[in-house]
Amino acid sequence: MSPGEEQPILTLEALVAAVRAGVEREGWELSGLQKTTSHQFEGRWEGDSTRSAYIFFHRPVGSDEASIDVYLDETSRGLSGNLALVVDLLDLGELGDATRVLRRLAAASMAALPEHERRPVTLRFRLPETGRAETEVRFKIRISGRTIAAGSAAVSRFAEDVTRAFAAVLGGADLQALVSGDGFPT
Repeated sequence: MSPGEEQPILTLEALVAAVRAGVEREGWELSGLQKTTSHQFEGRWEGDSTRSAYIFFHRPVGSDEASIDVYLDETSRGLSGNLALVVDLLDLGELGDATRVLRRLAAASMAALPEHERRPVTLRFRLPETGRAETEVRFKIRISGRTIAAGSAAVSRFAEDVTRAFAAVLGGADLQALVSGDGFPT
């Protein structure tokens, strides 16, 4: 390492701090942070320990239909993680054709999220006791090993950039139509 060059992130705590800094710079606030340690006693990872962190963010102003959920993991294989924009949508009965909805959400993801990253979109349906099927969409971006190896500043910039891209998805007409019930724009 040459002077001034940042060292890779080696611990879960340093990764948590870097991600938090980036997301919070974009105006989102911490809702919750949970750390866990797991020990695998049988199976493929017998004897391995895993430390994980779950971080939840919310917008301080406006509606509460959206959150950013972060999952970070430290294993014997190294650090990994992802950021996800999670948005509650209309109930299934009001949503319409799921295939059409997924296509529009995928297009919104491709238009706003970084091109060089995989951009999985997940549409979830939940049937709580009330009998109405609730829906949720998740737009996910993985933090690459290369970004983690580049150090805290790189991870923080990445989290900030992704959070800004999530804001673009969240403000898009297609997603807003699925939250408010105004229907897809033509």
